[in-house]
Amino acid sequence: MATERLNRPYAGMNFRVKIGDSDENSATAGFSEVSGLGLDVSIAEYRAGNAPTNEPVKVPAIVKTPDVTLKRGVIGELELLHEWADALRNGDESARRNVTIELLSEDRSTVAQTWRLFNAMIMSYKGPSLTGTSADIAVEEVVLSPERIEMS
Repeated sequence: MATERLNRPYAGMNFRVKIGDSDENSATAGFSEVSGLGLDVSIAEYRAGNAPTNEPVKVPAIVKTPDVTLKRGVIGELELLHEWADALRNGDESARRNVTIELLSEDRSTVAQTWRLFNAMIMSYKGPSLTGTSADIAVEEVVLSPERIEMS
């Protein structure tokens, strides 16, 4: 899919989430909300003793990827999240997944921006609030802890 660039902001309502390593084996999930995309760069200051000025040089140090939260309505499909969480709970170190989040154009035919989360693990799962007097959708929330994020 080609990347489309507009001179105006994109609407944040057209996106898709792919969980898995490749297009052939990845599952596309219907999430209603994605939040927490970004990265934090710690800055270290360094000044050599023989520097001609007293100001330190600022250099990038540790880069941290924040946790990413995904929300979706509860559906009958279990493999995508529940079995992944179960594998992590049982100590399966190979249960890390790469996750791709794509922001789509308004016509949903082209990708405007892509975020790739590498070696993500489920660190938190919250089931829906269930109330017998409410007609709200049952929404589950999963928090992912990726090692790295790349944007394109």
